[in-house]
Amino acid sequence: MSTLKSYILQGEHQTQDFKFRVDDAKKIARTISAFANTDGGRLLIGVKDNGKVVGVDPEEEFHIIQGAADLFCSPPVPIQTAIWQDDHKLVLEVIVESSPLRPHKSKDDEGIWKTYVRRLDHTLIANKILVGVWTLSKRGVNQPQQFSEEEISFLKLFEASEKYTLSRLYRLSEMKKSKVDHLLKLFITWEILEMEITPEGTFYSSGVKRAEDS
Repeated sequence: MSTLKSYILQGEHQTQDFKFRVDDAKKIARTISAFANTDGGRLLIGVKDNGKVVGVDPEEEFHIIQGAADLFCSPPVPIQTAIWQDDHKLVLEVIVESSPLRPHKSKDDEGIWKTYVRRLDHTLIANKILVGVWTLSKRGVNQPQQFSEEEISFLKLFEASEKYTLSRLYRLSEMKKSKVDHLLKLFITWEILEMEITPEGTFYSSGVKRAEDS
């Protein structure tokens, strides 16, 4: 079995996406930046969503992809490419590494710069909490030996083992929104709380660690 066919058999997932062809550099920039912001990934240009190889002109597609990575990703995202052949059809493979420079941003349909991430086979918008977690992780924030009363009070909201939206946490906590944001960033960084980004929304819940074990 060829390498290309083994890739296609995997289907689309968190680190792989199929594209029939690239018509919109701005749109493909979102996928490129999402890969860079998450675990890296592979684009196969010239493959339909169902895995059928239709082929492309690799040189033509490369120029669009390179422009998307350089001009419509901020900061620019480095890419690598390879060309695969299936019978007489050519497929362009675009490889994106997970980036230490995240967050990389790209424009939405209204032309606003936003941060995207990859979840399963979806490219989704990352919110301010996740971007803040990345910042704290780079900086390094030590977990204290003992939490304040305010921090303990906030953690008690998660004792019911429910999943909460950010807006619901704002209502339940009765704290300033900026304080809720700050506590979420800290507790997610320390892996006490978890953040789940889905096509239906972003949810927060208790993590693997228990607060009383801190």
